[in-house]
Amino acid sequence: MEFSDGFVSEEHGEMLKSATQSIDPISVSPVEVTSPRSPRTPRGKSNSNQGSPVKHSRHSHSGKDGHPSKGGSGGKGTWGGLLDSEAGYYLDPNDPNYDSSEENYQITPSKTSADLEEFKKKATVIVEEYFVTDDIMSTANELRDLGWPSFHYYFVKKLVSMAMDRHDKEKEMAAVLLSTLYAEIIDPPQVYKGFGKLVESSDDLSVDIPDAVDILAVFIARAVVDDILPPAFLAKQMASLPKDSKGIEVIKRAEKSYLSAPLHAETILRRWGGSKNTTVEEVKNKINNLLIEYIASGDKAEACRCIKDLKVPFFHHEIVKRALILAMERQTAEGHILDFLKVASEEGLINSSQISKGFNRLIDTIDDLSLDIPTARDLLQSLISKAASEGWLCASSLKSLYFRPEKQVEDGTITLFKTKATSIIQEYFLTGDIIEVINSLESENLSSSTPLNAIFIKKLITLAMDRKNREKEMASVLLSSLCFPADDIVTGFVLLIESAEDAALDIPAIVEDLAMFLARAVVDEVLAPLHLDEMGNQCGGPDSIGSKVLRLACSLLGARLSGERILRCWGGGGSNRTGWEINDVKDKIGKLLEEYDSGGDLREACRCIKELGMPFFHHEVVKKALVTVMEKKNERLWGLLEECYSEGLITPNQMMKGFGRVADSIDDLVLDVPDVEKQFAVYVERAKKEGWLDPSFSTGNSGCS
Repeated sequence: MEFSDGFVSEEHGEMLKSATQSIDPISVSPVEVTSPRSPRTPRGKSNSNQGSPVKHSRHSHSGKDGHPSKGGSGGKGTWGGLLDSEAGYYLDPNDPNYDSSEENYQITPSKTSADLEEFKKKATVIVEEYFVTDDIMSTANELRDLGWPSFHYYFVKKLVSMAMDRHDKEKEMAAVLLSTLYAEIIDPPQVYKGFGKLVESSDDLSVDIPDAVDILAVFIARAVVDDILPPAFLAKQMASLPKDSKGIEVIKRAEKSYLSAPLHAETILRRWGGSKNTTVEEVKNKINNLLIEYIASGDKAEACRCIKDLKVPFFHHEIVKRALILAMERQTAEGHILDFLKVASEEGLINSSQISKGFNRLIDTIDDLSLDIPTARDLLQSLISKAASEGWLCASSLKSLYFRPEKQVEDGTITLFKTKATSIIQEYFLTGDIIEVINSLESENLSSSTPLNAIFIKKLITLAMDRKNREKEMASVLLSSLCFPADDIVTGFVLLIESAEDAALDIPAIVEDLAMFLARAVVDEVLAPLHLDEMGNQCGGPDSIGSKVLRLACSLLGARLSGERILRCWGGGGSNRTGWEINDVKDKIGKLLEEYDSGGDLREACRCIKELGMPFFHHEVVKKALVTVMEKKNERLWGLLEECYSEGLITPNQMMKGFGRVADSIDDLVLDVPDVEKQFAVYVERAKKEGWLDPSFSTGNSGCS
């Protein structure tokens, strides 16, 4: 029984409060309270009140067998002398002065229950008003004035449970309010208890809120990230909950899906998009307003404070760009603006990478800007010179202001293609028809327009990142099926990385998603690991989102069994399945090779291999084909390997792995094919002559990394 559920009268409550003011709070356990004047119950003796902080019975102050304990105080688990208002008064049937009429007096729960019900009603009103007004200070004052701090756990439970059934805006508001009230208004044990009650009621919440498990898991993860809930909460809840309860699912989801994920803090904090669910346009408007206000007031400190309040450090290049445009539009304010940017740079508010990016973005649009400001190019060159001379801009990191690269595709053509590409991709997400996508792209003569290849890849992945795992998987499968040159795919990913910082406001998990797309492209052998290094040279500073994406992608690829894990990240095969089982894939490979060996069509066999969508597992095709060739002494499947290699369907790396797997299994194969070693040596030499294998490969070398 807990304090909030106990049967303590108002009079005893006041006495308890005054008596406990002198107690060291560290010595008071949240589970049990021992009187500072009472001895602990001797070891080996049972106490009828053990395990309950408040045990209300007529004999609550008696020792064993109904006799008073020494000093008139109760043992462990009782209030003892703290509640003895009249020199240890208690009712004892063995007492000569015992009067049975006094049995009618009991401390009842009616008063406390009524208080809790009253608190519940008022707490609900406070929460509803907060969701309407978003006024944290007013909500804090109302909760403080309401009193009953021992009931604050219910406020925590009510706030979160109401937010769970509302939009992301209210969820974020609830998380922010809890973080603000923590320790100041709501004591930490009450927050802990409130979340405990929420976990216990997970089964009930799931009835009304279908995704209650996931939402509550995010709230718990957010509380841990905000330091208002200790990580130990998870383990303690796991130990106390029934194994078949939804609460167990909540704790596991919070721990494994959120708190154990890479960059989990940033992901969790952005899960609900911020308390206002800020969009790119809103941020741009705020930036514009703060710069105009600064020009009018000249208050650098206030302008810097406003930039900090935006909390978008990855978007500071927009501040630089907009400030430079204002300096060119209002040349009388040029000095003020340069001073402001210099201060922001020196204080580390805007880092050098964001400053360079802001200048470069303006250089990219200088032709358009020149339509409104004819001297824009010269004015920008002057600003660059002044900033470089003052030491807050590295001019060598900027693009050439006067070099105009030849446009390979007219702007009108790009705009038209983007519209068509969007339509093609959206239709693909509905139908899953890869052949139709390829035909549509061929009708656009895409093979002759390299920039359009990159634009299509950027559009494909951007649209997929804003959708569910099914579409993400479909995008990866399509990417591995398209025959785009590797350079075009690299360019497409570079475009994605360059736009990542702008897109981060609309796609909070862009770092994780884009890193997974990159890692998947490497696993699918659409990209080579060296391409990641090439992209790294174009990512800007080490703190940029692009650099974070590449670091995370490399980390994913470096993990144990990374190929299978990355393949399964979105469910595998563009379906709702959890991914192909390895045995299923082996069976499919065996059947398609058997069908081709029995007189099947070469083109059809190649198509089936491609449609497996598992290029990192093509070494199994090589292994099975080679074993069949040696067993049947029929080279029809050798011709299939030749075709697959010439088309680039099977890469040298997969060919090497396939031959390596055969080399590893020679001892087993010799039981069925006595001359297998001799045959294998011949085929290895043929493969080397064909260029399939590295000259260093030997029959004793597995070739596996």
